[in-house]
Amino acid sequence: MTTDAALKTRPASLTPRPQLVALVGNPNAGKTTVFNKLTGLRQKVANYPGVTVEKKEGRCTLPDGSSVTVLDLPGAYSLTSRSPDEDIVRDVLLGLRDDTPRPDVVVVVVDASNLERNLYLVTQVMELGLPVIVALNMLDTAEAHGRAVNAKILAAKLGVPVVPLIAHKGQGMDDLRAQLTTMPPLPQQRVPLPPALRTATNQLKERLQKDLGIDEVWAHALALRMLVSDSATEAVQQRWGNNWLPIVESVRSCLGTGDVDTIHAEATERYRWINEVCRDAMSVPKEARLTLTERLDRVLTHRLFGPVIFLVLMLIVFQSIFSWAQLPMDAIDGAMRWLGGRVAAVLPDGALRSLLVDGVIAGAGAVVVFLPQILFLFFFLALLDDSGYLARAAFLMDKLMSSVGLHGRSFIPLMSSFACAIPGIMATRTIENKRDRFLTILIAPLMSCSARLPVYTLMIGAFIPNKRVLGFISLPALTLFSMYILGVLAAMGVGWLFRRTLFKGQPSPFLLELPPYRLPVLRNVLITLWERAREFLYRAGTIILAISMILWFLVSYPQRAPLANETKEQAAGEQIRHSYAGRLGRLIEPVVRPLGFDWKIGIGLIGSFAAREVLVSTLATVYNVGEADETSVGLREALRREKYPDGRPVYTPLVAVSLMVFFVLACQCMSTVAIVRRETNSWGWAAFMVAYMTALAYLGSLTVYQGGRLLGWG
Repeated sequence: MTTDAALKTRPASLTPRPQLVALVGNPNAGKTTVFNKLTGLRQKVANYPGVTVEKKEGRCTLPDGSSVTVLDLPGAYSLTSRSPDEDIVRDVLLGLRDDTPRPDVVVVVVDASNLERNLYLVTQVMELGLPVIVALNMLDTAEAHGRAVNAKILAAKLGVPVVPLIAHKGQGMDDLRAQLTTMPPLPQQRVPLPPALRTATNQLKERLQKDLGIDEVWAHALALRMLVSDSATEAVQQRWGNNWLPIVESVRSCLGTGDVDTIHAEATERYRWINEVCRDAMSVPKEARLTLTERLDRVLTHRLFGPVIFLVLMLIVFQSIFSWAQLPMDAIDGAMRWLGGRVAAVLPDGALRSLLVDGVIAGAGAVVVFLPQILFLFFFLALLDDSGYLARAAFLMDKLMSSVGLHGRSFIPLMSSFACAIPGIMATRTIENKRDRFLTILIAPLMSCSARLPVYTLMIGAFIPNKRVLGFISLPALTLFSMYILGVLAAMGVGWLFRRTLFKGQPSPFLLELPPYRLPVLRNVLITLWERAREFLYRAGTIILAISMILWFLVSYPQRAPLANETKEQAAGEQIRHSYAGRLGRLIEPVVRPLGFDWKIGIGLIGSFAAREVLVSTLATVYNVGEADETSVGLREALRREKYPDGRPVYTPLVAVSLMVFFVLACQCMSTVAIVRRETNSWGWAAFMVAYMTALAYLGSLTVYQGGRLLGWG
């Protein structure tokens, strides 16, 4: 690396201490662990305006008692952007976003066991005219591979502070906080570029300085990024105006630096210098060692044992959802009933009492009771992700997915969709090929997200007997597992069909980095659970609460005076039947009757298109408003005793399975539809997804119910 005189004359920041610190790093470098260690629960999550890339920031308390804002930027391999995630990293560091200020300091989290690859991003960040700190993480993993890194030599070679870390154990975090109490010096070096690229960069740099009025270092960083990436040029145009694309093309053509050549030339020079640095700062073992990760992978990624182990792990997860979550669920259910009883005892009989007890508490409370099961699901997913196992699951599934026309990288978005389709769809940004990306987006909602879990467990708990299968797994857990498998099989079938019709062609090659196995960081897992619980309770306290109140009104009005010869139970039933909701439900009953659903379930299906779990709150509201007894019963019991006029039960195990199949396959979430529209930039694709999934759900449910009746299971 050579010294650039212009960098020496760069004035130091006028800020006495950092106010905004940006965390950047390669995927799997431990950046999230560092962020969680620095900020704890003092985090907030949103999206960058205009895109679906997640924006995470938090407050970090420093040793002197002051605090600094830490911005966790998405994982990126380089500033030569190839995805929306890397666009965000580049644009924030270059000051190209109006919604996010340029950071005062950049902390680059580096995986010491993959030093050569990680230093590529470091060398690019060092040229942006911002103070840089290298957080040298995973030193224990590097030593396990026999690749000891000397942090002092590395700091001398880079000319920036290097802080050794083992973040998951908290080692070195105090040193990193101490580094943030003062403004680090600006980097004083640059990787020497090839002559043609250096000349082109300087020419474009001078034009940027003149037109934009920015300093030389900033202009140099912008010029280099614009020469190697048209998306960077477009970002500069959006930030400052002027049509820079023709100017950049002119510079490239005059100096013979085509787009591909500039990227190749930059990479060649950087890796040449990086190899020299690593030769001095890192020791490499003479004989290769067989690491713990390699020994585990011989079993966990075995072509025969690997898939079996994965399926067994998933069965254990679903068994735990029923076995371990029941006690806290019963406690929440009891608390909700107690609260409803207390409110009912205080308020006089009337509309307000009915609204609070039957609408708010019964409706929203019926959904909140499933929070423990959702947290158990997220707990196990977080453990698998933090340990490095999920990447192996993607590797195992690659052959199967490619056989039905899906990209191997689609597995991670699809796996994320088990938690929620929205982050799953957002995760498709890592798929570079647009055709593969759109195909994954269209099938991601078929994965059974956590919002479906309340529907599954309500039906399973009420109508599937608690028997043991093969002596170790319960029938309810096996039924739940089957719903998830059905979603996976449906996604693969739809993917196979779409690949041969809408998205013809072979999927692009699948390249995946397998991170080393590591013990999950409990702090990361708990923060994940806190964020998911907060998000779920927010939905229950806003969207579901509002819908529950609307539904209460629809089932309570218009009010009907009971007839003289009617019993109290008959009057309550007729009130719902003649309400606005009842009329709507009876209107669509002929459509849903072939699926085994009555008009009350029809009301729930309509409401659930806003959010899937609304079905539970809808049924709770309907059955509480229509309850003839003075004391409300549990929703499961209310469903079990619901009868048709001729005495037949409305709900049977076959009806329950038919309803669950409908929810596996239907797209019932307006937020998901909105995200699909944003990711595809088309309402057409969003409407197509809703249409094909609704038709698939109807056909699947119809087949189950009518087929079951033919077999005598009705």
